Amino acid sequence: MPTLSEYPQVAAGKIRELYAVDDDHLLLVASDRISAFDYVLPTTIPDKARVLTAMSVFWFDLLGGRNHLVSADDPRIPEEVRGRALLVRKLKMLPVECVARGYLTGSGIIDYRRDGAVSGVRLPEGLTEASKLPEPIFTPSTKAEVGLHDEAIDFDAVRATVGDDLAEKLRSTTLDLYTRAAAHALERGMILADTKFEFGLDDSGELVLGDEVLTPDSSRYWAVDGYEEGVVQPSFDKQVVRNWLTSPESGWDRHSGEAPPPLPDEVAEYTRSRYVEAYERVSGKSFADWA
Repeated sequence: MPTLSEYPQVAAGKIRELYAVDDDHLLLVASDRISAFDYVLPTTIPDKARVLTAMSVFWFDLLGGRNHLVSADDPRIPEEVRGRALLVRKLKMLPVECVARGYLTGSGIIDYRRDGAVSGVRLPEGLTEASKLPEPIFTPSTKAEVGLHDEAIDFDAVRATVGDDLAEKLRSTTLDLYTRAAAHALERGMILADTKFEFGLDDSGELVLGDEVLTPDSSRYWAVDGYEEGVVQPSFDKQVVRNWLTSPESGWDRHSGEAPPPLPDEVAEYTRSRYVEAYERVSGKSFADWA
């Protein structure tokens, strides 16, 4: 069995590294690192990488269609990263983050309150925090380098970047995937408020779903039984980390230019529990069976 050192690293992000396995395949390796406010924090979240990997495998299998996953247990995956690595097909990745929103929250509510629209999509008057939208909307963003911030763009900007036909395909595919995933999540007692997808092109020019999918890092999940329009919902993601960092307890000013402090053990452990719970609720599987 190979070791990770045998594969050349070709890219590294905030949470993942990419390694070249051969001319056609890559190894996508997740870490337990966590980011907030464009910083990678000094504290890791136990089992986070395995949750992200397990969740992606579940959704790739459920959604089907064209995606880059080859295997999560192929013999080409080194033992040292098994459980947190995927063997994937190499793609020409597109420079657009494809965001779908079914509910109004986060940066979306900020934009809506400012001008009544999100990424150029005009919305009805009278919406508030956590309002369900009349129909899901496509709100793309740029794909920023590590340390920089993704910027919201409108559909015209997507067309200018990838062309009219591909832009239309990105929008329709994103909304189709979101709609199907949200329907499954709802059956499991979870609301999929929003999510982001990344796509690439294969050698034949076909659009292929890549990266991770529908994990707590890329998606905002809420419990159906606690949903209440008009207030910020408790999320199954790193919101607890953001909340602690912006609290007086952390002593950190996010606008100071200084790196964030380490997380307390209890914040890290609670974040882990929310990630694990998200996986188990959505998949109906036990995380212990994966880990």
